[in-house]
Amino acid sequence: MNRTIRPCGDLAFLVELDSLDDVVALHHALTSTKPAGLVECLAAASTVLVRAVSPVAALELARYVRGLDVHDRIERDSKEIVIDVRYDGEDLDDVAKLLGMSREAVIEAHTSQAWTAAFGGFSPGFVYCIGENDSLNVPRRDSPRTSVPAGSVGLAGHFSAVYPRSTPGGWQLIGRSSAPMWDASADQPALVAPGNIVRYRAVNELVEISTTSPSMPTGIEHGLRIKSTGIQSLLQDQGRPGFADLGVSESGAMDLRSARRANLLVGNPVGYAVIESLMGGLSVTAIGDQVVGVAGADVDITVTGAPLGGDVPDYTPPINRPFALLDGQSLTLGSPKRGMRSYLAVRGGFDVPTVLDSASADLLSQEGPAPLAPGVELPVASAAWPSFVSDPKHAPALPRDVVSASIILGPRDDWFDSDQIDLLLSQEWTITETSNRIGLRLDGMPLKSRDIGELPSEGTVAGAIQIPHEGKPVLFMRDHPVTGGYPVIGVVNHHDLDVLAQMPPGSKIRFRLYHQPSVADDAIGARAPEGNES
Repeated sequence: MNRTIRPCGDLAFLVELDSLDDVVALHHALTSTKPAGLVECLAAASTVLVRAVSPVAALELARYVRGLDVHDRIERDSKEIVIDVRYDGEDLDDVAKLLGMSREAVIEAHTSQAWTAAFGGFSPGFVYCIGENDSLNVPRRDSPRTSVPAGSVGLAGHFSAVYPRSTPGGWQLIGRSSAPMWDASADQPALVAPGNIVRYRAVNELVEISTTSPSMPTGIEHGLRIKSTGIQSLLQDQGRPGFADLGVSESGAMDLRSARRANLLVGNPVGYAVIESLMGGLSVTAIGDQVVGVAGADVDITVTGAPLGGDVPDYTPPINRPFALLDGQSLTLGSPKRGMRSYLAVRGGFDVPTVLDSASADLLSQEGPAPLAPGVELPVASAAWPSFVSDPKHAPALPRDVVSASIILGPRDDWFDSDQIDLLLSQEWTITETSNRIGLRLDGMPLKSRDIGELPSEGTVAGAIQIPHEGKPVLFMRDHPVTGGYPVIGVVNHHDLDVLAQMPPGSKIRFRLYHQPSVADDAIGARAPEGNES
C-alpha cells in the first residue's frame, strides 16, 4: 500500500493513498488499534486525516502509519436506501449547460444509476456517494455559498450528496429532499452509512418531516436566567473531538484558553460549559447565590439590583476575577474595548444535556444546545469537592488591529506556485463581516491555484486556510466542516486560534511560516521556510 504523508498543521496530517479500498483499510486499521495519541481519523476519497493530541504525538503517529502493515480489504454494508428528490435546484440549469445536456437528461442521469456511499464528513449525516458512471462530473462553484438550505441535493466532481442541515457549501444544487439524513438521538444517527447503495427517485412533492429540539427546564431553584443575549450567546465547552467520521466537528469555545480561564476563576474543572458572549450585551439574573467569573474580551461588567433579602449597591467587578452574584442580582456585559468574545463561568457549572459528550453549540451541524434566548433558565450544579475559587495571574494579551499568525504550509501548497505562496505571506488580510464560528473570510489580493482540476474532498482541521476558486481565503474555525474540496494552502498553528477568535471584522492578519520538523520526513511543517520569524 503506497502512502504519501502530507502535513496538515502542527496536530494533524493527511495520508494519501491509491484507492478508496486502501483508504477504508487504513482507516479500519487505525480505528481498531487506537494507537497512543490518536484523537480521530477521517476517511475521504483518497486520503485519511489523522489528528493527534499534540505535535509530538503527531510525529509518532506519522512514524506508526508509515510502518503499519495493512492488506486486508473491509466488507461494508451494501443495503439499498431510496431518497425522494424534487428536482428544482437553483443550479440545475447551470449543470445542464456545463454538461451539454437538458434538464431532463440531468435528472435521468441522476436517478438511473446506483450511488455507493463512500465516506461521511462535512456535516453530520452528509455522505459522499459515488455514481456508477462519470456522466455527472461537474466542478464546484467558484465561490461557496454562505448558506445552503437543508435537504439540498448537490453534485461536485464524482460525488452526489444530500445536505442534512443548512450549512455553507460549494456544491452544485440540483434538487431537494426531506429525507431525515441525521438524528443524533438514534442508535445509528446517519440515515446513510458508508457502503450503502443510494438510489435517488424523482417526485413532484415532498413529505416534510418536522423535528423539535429539547427545551431547557424552567422554574429552577439554582442557576441563571437569561435576560438578554446581545448579538449571540452560546453554551460552549472544550468541544467534542473524535466524531469527525460522523461529520461532526470538534466545535467548542472559539477562545479555548479564555474558556478554561473562566472556569479556573470559579473553581471548576477547565472543561465545564461556559457562556460565550459575542460583542457583549449578555445579561443574566442569579437564581440563588452564585459565584461567577468573566474572562476573554476586555468588557465592563455591571452588577445591578439588590439581592433578595439584602441591600447591596450596584457595582462593577473586574474581568479575570471571581465575584459573587447574589440571588436576584443581574450581571450585564458591556461592549468590548478589545477582543470580541467573553466567557462567563459559574461555580459548579451548568447542569445541561450533552450531545456526543459535549454541551457545545455547533452552529454548522446544529448539534448541542440552541443559541441562548431571553427567558431561558440554566440550572447550576453543586460545586465538586475539592474545588477552589482562584485568581489566576497573567491574563493573555488581547490582539491589536493586526495579528501575525504562524502557519505550516500544506497539505495542498503544491497546488500553488511560489509567487502565490509569497502573496499569501506578504500581504495583510482583512477579516470580513461574513466571518463567524465556522470560518474567517479574508479579503485581499486573490490567490490563484494551478490548473490541476478538482480536488477530491478530504479531511480538514481548525486553522486550515482553504482557497476557493475565487482566490479569497477562508480560515476554518471551531465549527468548520470536517471535510472540504478546495485546496488548503496552509494551517494556522493551534495556539494562535485563540487569538484569532478575539479579532473583530476589519482586523487584519499577516501569516508567517512556522518552522518545525515535518511529518513528511518524521516532523511537522510542509516546506522549509526562509527567513523564519518564529
